[in-house]
Amino acid sequence: MSVVIRLARAGTKKRPVYHVVVADSRFPRDGRFIERLGHFNPLLPKDNEARLKLDMDKVKAWLAKGAQPSDRVTRFLDDAGVVKRTARNNPEKAVPRKERKAAAEAAAKA
Repeated sequence: MSVVIRLARAGTKKRPVYHVVVADSRFPRDGRFIERLGHFNPLLPKDNEARLKLDMDKVKAWLAKGAQPSDRVTRFLDDAGVVKRTARNNPEKAVPRKERKAAAEAAAKA
């Protein structure tokens, strides 16, 4: 069983609130989960303390058991100093699309 720490969407339409949950990776995003670790409200300002609430003791316990945090949860844990986030490198992002590449080559010839 692959266990992940991820966000589950709650709230109403256009007013999202996310629960930070531990779930089996095969379960749906908003479906069954093992334990709720906290909540995240993206509508609050970034400096507001109520924007993100996490039970760090439970988070550390699940990480010790081998749970893998999602990308967004890894950002939260990196800000809290629990997990070190690795830098990403996407060299394909800098490659221009075919049309822009052809236009750039035509401009270079002219």
